[in-house]
This record gives sequence, C-alpha cells and structure tokens, in this order.
Amino acid sequence: MDIGYRPYPPYQRTAGKYANIRLVEACSFDRGSGADGMNIIAKIRKPSKRLSEIITGILVLVVFGWLSVSTVSGFLLYQILRPARTPANFDLNVMMGHPTVFSFPLADGSTREGWFFPGLRGAPTVVVCHGYLSQRADVLTLVTALQDHQFNVFLFDFTGHGTSSGVTTLGYKETAELLAAVQALSTRDDVDPKHFGLWGVDMGGYTALEVAAADRRITALAVDDAYSDPRDLVRIEVQKSGLGALPLVLRFSDFGFRMINYSFRHEPSAFMQMNRTRGIPKMFIQAVDRPALAEQTLQLFIQAPGPKQTVRNRLSYRDMSDDDRKNYENQIVSFFLQNVPPTPQP
Repeated sequence: MDIGYRPYPPYQRTAGKYANIRLVEACSFDRGSGADGMNIIAKIRKPSKRLSEIITGILVLVVFGWLSVSTVSGFLLYQILRPARTPANFDLNVMMGHPTVFSFPLADGSTREGWFFPGLRGAPTVVVCHGYLSQRADVLTLVTALQDHQFNVFLFDFTGHGTSSGVTTLGYKETAELLAAVQALSTRDDVDPKHFGLWGVDMGGYTALEVAAADRRITALAVDDAYSDPRDLVRIEVQKSGLGALPLVLRFSDFGFRMINYSFRHEPSAFMQMNRTRGIPKMFIQAVDRPALAEQTLQLFIQAPGPKQTVRNRLSYRDMSDDDRKNYENQIVSFFLQNVPPTPQP
C-alpha cells in the first residue's frame, strides 16, 4: 500500500491559499486596530504639553478667583462686623434729666454700663435700643421726650458700638444683652418690675422683637426698620457696598457670618416667633428711604398677631430734620402712653 506523498488537488491548494491570505489580512487589521486604540489611551493618559498647559491655566484661574472672592468677602464682612467706633463722651452731672449710671451683668461674666433716666417712681421703664452703626448718644432726644412724660428710660451701647468694644453679631448676642438689662432693671425698687416698653431701630428693633417674644414683662413694643434675621442685614450691607454684584461675594459673606456665629445656627428668626407676641401692643415703623428694611418690617407686621399698627415715614430716624424727628417722637410717646402708661405701682 502506497502511503507516500500525495499533493492536494488543485482546487484544494487554491482554497488554502486564499484562506491563508484572508487570515493574514485579518491579523494585520487586528494589529492595526489595537495599535490605534493603544495610541488613543496613551494620549488620554499622557496629554500633550499644550493640553496640560490649558488645564493648568484653568485650575490656576479657578484657584485665583476663589481666593480673590474669599479675600474680598472676608474683608467686607470684617468691616461690617467691626465698624469704626466714635464713642460720645458726656458728663452726666450736667446732662438734662439727671441720669445715673446703671450697670448690669452679662452671661459671660462681664458687666455693661447704661444710663438710667428716672421718671415717676414705680412707673414702667422704656428701654431705648439704638441701631447698627449708631450708639446710645444718638437717641437722647427720644429719651428726653419719654422722660418728660414721666417714663423711666434706660439705654446702653450694644457690643461693637459706642463705648462697647468687640465684634457685633448684628442681633444674636445683643438680644442676650437686652434680656440681661431688663432682668437687672426689674430688681430696682423705683420701677415697675412687671411692665417694660421697648423701642428699637434696625438692629435694636430685631433685639426688641426677640426679647418681646421671650419675656412676658414686655408689654409694649415699637420697632423701626426691623429685620427678621441678622443674616438679612449682612445681605443688605453687602449689596449697599456695591461688591454684592461680584460673583459669589454675597454667598461667601453669608457663609462666613454663619460660621462666625455657628452657635446661633438654631436660633429661630423673628418672623417665626411673631406668634409669641400675641397680646402685646406693637408698632411697626417703615422708612421709605430704606426700602430693603422697610419691606422686612412690612412682612413682620403682616405676620404679627394683634394688637398692632403700622406707620410709614419718608425718612429714617437718623436722617430726619428736627421738625420731622419731633413729630416722630411724639408718635412714639403717644403709643407708649396709650399702652403702658406711667402710673405708679403700689
């Protein structure tokens, strides 16, 4: 039996030839595709020098912009919370109304000094609360008008204003200061310990609202251009500066203020506490020349339960002429005379 070499038939040799050609082509194609894919992956993993420069430039701009906004916001917030102080010096011995110095303790162990203007012995006391960028000396004409109608009157400088150093919190710590003042005054034997009136403008108005919601000894309340939350005043002051138009400045300033006052993060707004002033006569005063605060005061008035009333003035208290201020103060005195009259207590 012949088992030697036998060549393939012609048709088999041809089929094998073409099959080998197709196999080679397929392998060549696969190797080419793989090389291209590896080149793409390599470019992604190792970007070109030009692409690296672009990415680095973008990152530098982002970091620089973030640092710039943070710096501007921080500087602006510092100016808002540490305003320049120009304490007014008075000699009480020659001041009309015969005021005396009255000091009261604060929660941190320090004491705060205020001026007590005596009225009718045993009569209610009206605490006059100055506003932001102001001091007790700026509201002395209102004090005189109230004292002339036999009210006891008390006023002091909030933290960061007038004679009181420190950093203002625009109402958070100031509320505790006002509460401490009311508590200390109630221990005097020459005032009515159960009936107090409060008047306050912007920051002083916020603190007056907060104290009225917390202390039932407050039986009459008048607020001028008040706001619902200290963050509202930060927003208003940032926008007033003109820097609020820059991207993220307002947001960064608000964030910084919240971090500084983190311990007050759960403090409810005055708007949310309005129901706790039910039964307390309230006067809400709005100034046309301070539209942002006037709108805040209007919303507080709408939210507040009765009894209540609202007054709209052309100018804010600090910018009034002598005649306008006299008319304004007469309105305030009439409000307190009607709702917490200075009658002596047995």
